[in-house]
Amino acid sequence: MATEDTREDLARRVKELEIKAGFAEDLLEQLNQAVHRQQAQIEKLAQRIGQLRQQLADTDEAKGTFRSLRDEVPPHY
Repeated sequence: MATEDTREDLARRVKELEIKAGFAEDLLEQLNQAVHRQQAQIEKLAQRIGQLRQQLADTDEAKGTFRSLRDEVPPHY
């Protein structure tokens, strides 16, 4: 009787561990997809920043002046 109870308890524990492992795998896949999406967004934003910097440099070159954002007074002053 004790052996049968032990086997049932062991089977129950293994089943619980399998369920937990399944949930952990699902969560890991969701996190992986989120990281992948965020990396794609970061790459797009970095590319856009590069484009904006180039546009700014092209505009400054066309004007023939050097412009630093640090030298500008914010609009609330």
